[in-house]
Amino acid sequence: MVRRTRPAGESEEYLRAREELRRAEIGLMRRREEVAALRRALPPGPAVEDYVFLEGPRDLGAGDAPVREVALGELFSAPERPLIVYHFMYGKRQTEPCPMCTMWIDGYNGIAHHVARKADFVVAAAADPAALRGYARDRGWHRLRLLSCGDSTFRYDLGSEDESGEQDSTVSVLTRDGDGTVRHAYSAHPRLADDIQERGIDLLTPVWHLLDLTPQGRGDWYPATDY
Repeated sequence: MVRRTRPAGESEEYLRAREELRRAEIGLMRRREEVAALRRALPPGPAVEDYVFLEGPRDLGAGDAPVREVALGELFSAPERPLIVYHFMYGKRQTEPCPMCTMWIDGYNGIAHHVARKADFVVAAAADPAALRGYARDRGWHRLRLLSCGDSTFRYDLGSEDESGEQDSTVSVLTRDGDGTVRHAYSAHPRLADDIQERGIDLLTPVWHLLDLTPQGRGDWYPATDY
């Protein structure tokens, strides 16, 4: 049995409102688990081509050369492990790194070694390897595998870049069959609908959820790259 404690001096009005909130939080948790179950129950996705990426040395401190080509299928460390790809908005028409993406990737760098216990994880950007790695060094992203999409159509085909080169932050999950076939399992974008502009992948960062715990909420605050 869970023993709940609370600070002294709470009013009855506060207690009633807090109990209503607790029940709503339980409902949200259960609905979130139902959504996750629906995601896991998706049928096998379509096969995708074996896109080629560009990658520098694994050690960011080792400079930016040599640059080697690595195929999508090679990013899987084992057939049964999923591959999570975060599409970083940087490169081509996105001449400056996206502040929102930067905030998310700052967090991924801190937890990448935990994710690696269950899945492979990479960050893919349109930027060339030197620019991507230079920015990553400035941010201290030493735990992440960073890939340049080079001339491949990976971002376009998976919906994180349109024909004009406009980009969107996206997360994709891919799987690999025993025969080596790579399949698209799931992708999510910030824009779930016309009236949902930047909330579709909120679950990818704890920053919003921590701010949502406060009386002020997240408000209109937006991350930046200069702090």
